[in-house]
Order: sequence, then C-alpha cells, then structure tokens
Amino acid sequence: MTYPTDRPATWFVTGASRGLGLELVRQLLGRGDNVAATTRSTERLTGALEGTDTSRLLPLAVDLADEAQVSRAVARTTERFGTLDVVVNNAGYGYLAAVEEVSDADARTMFDVQVFGVWNVLRAVLPGLRANRSGHVINVSSIVGLVPFPGWGLYGAGKFALEAISESLASEVADHGIRVNTVEPGYMRTDFLRPVSLGLPSSTSDAYPAVREMVEQHLDMPGTQLGDPAKAAAAIITVATTGDAPLHQLLGSDSVSLADARLQALADEFAAGRALATTTDIRTTDTAAV
Repeated sequence: MTYPTDRPATWFVTGASRGLGLELVRQLLGRGDNVAATTRSTERLTGALEGTDTSRLLPLAVDLADEAQVSRAVARTTERFGTLDVVVNNAGYGYLAAVEEVSDADARTMFDVQVFGVWNVLRAVLPGLRANRSGHVINVSSIVGLVPFPGWGLYGAGKFALEAISESLASEVADHGIRVNTVEPGYMRTDFLRPVSLGLPSSTSDAYPAVREMVEQHLDMPGTQLGDPAKAAAAIITVATTGDAPLHQLLGSDSVSLADARLQALADEFAAGRALATTTDIRTTDTAAV
C-alpha cells in the first residue's frame, strides 16, 4: 500500500475552490494531512475555508493549461512538504450543447482543462513519484465518461479521454509502485450545474429540441441531485488510504445504475455485430487465391 501511515500524507488537489474539490480539501485538512490545492483564485479558496485550520494548506493559483505554472506548483509542493503522496486531478466544469453547437474555441478550452491540464500535472508529478517508488494518482472522471448522453458530447469527450489516459497510465506505472484510480460520480449536489461551473454555447440550433429540453431540466436541477459531495470526498479518501479500490470506482447509486445499463447495451451491440466483425480477417484461403 502506497499511503503513508507514519506521517501526514501530502495531497495535490486541482480544482479545489468549489464543489467536490473544496470538500475534499476541507476533509483532508481536518485529518491533519498536507494539502497543495490549485485554483484560479486563492482568495476564493481561503475564503471558503474560513474557520478551518489551514496551517497545512498550500494554496496555489494555477492555470492548468500552462505547463510551466503546473511544474512550478508541483515544485513548490515538494519544497513546502518534502514529498508528494496523492495527486487528485479534479478540475473541470460542465458544458451542455449538441455536438454541432460546440465552437472550436469552446472545445479547445474544455480539453485544456480536462485533458491537457491533467497531462501537465502528470508530467510534473510522475518523475518524483517514480523516484520514490510510491504514490497514488486519482483522476476524477464522471459517469458521463462511461455513459454518453445527448447534449453532453463535449464534456463526455474530455472525460472519455481521461478514462483512456488513466487506463494506460495504470499499466505503465504499476511496476514503479504507483497506483492509479478513476472515480466516476453521478449527479452531486454541488455548483456543477450552476452558471459558475457550467458552459453553454453562444448560439443554438432549433434542430435539437430534445437537447434544449434537457438543458432546461438540468438548469433547474441544482439542489435536488442525489449525490452528497461530503460522502464523495470521504470515498476518495478511502480509495487512497485503503489502496484496494478497482481502477474504475463508481460513486453514487445513479452512477451504478447507468453503468449497469451501459454494460448490457454494449454486450448486446457486440453480439449483434459479431458476425460481420469476423468477416474482415485475412484468411489462409484468401492469400492462397491471390
């Protein structure tokens, strides 16, 4: 198990000033762990933690799309705390639109945070984790990273990419003593679907009325989501401290139900396409005829 038991652990958490990230930082500080927390606004982060003992907090203003800023943040973390144990890539925001409605600029901005920002963090932390032959990377995905929905194409594309990165990384670093997990929450009662954390297209098309209806339903959803961010943060801590969670750790009963349905749908699709799939192999009789 890579989690330290003889000293406070050091965590590096991105997207820490709202929602799940903020709740995770609050619980980690309450445990007495060291926390380097990245955010676009350290003032917002420290203000949200008023009343919490922040003596073990290193707030870091970081643009995750800027590789140099990320590298400096990781260096400051190890300078302050001496080591790094758990990295949580949590930063992200929602975006609701039909695929056709997503502008090039909006797509690139989303991938800067959800894909390239994660890659910047990984490049910065992995050499040190490998040198220590210890460490844990936890990437916060979403059930949408496993189950795509209409209107969630851009957000889902980023999370699908994160799932692929995580699976490859887990195999690559296992021999270096580093663990990797993804967590896939369902709907949580945070600001995720409020304007501060949600992107919408600058123009829409009347060709997608079902997407417009879905967007309106989601804008009315805040405050009614099933998931508890405090319990989700505690679950992430459990993933790190026990070291025995599966690579894909679902969070929320809605996430479990959606994943179960997706598994069955995929099994049915693969079965339906199996006969055609096997016709494209090169066979001995084919090469002999040539």
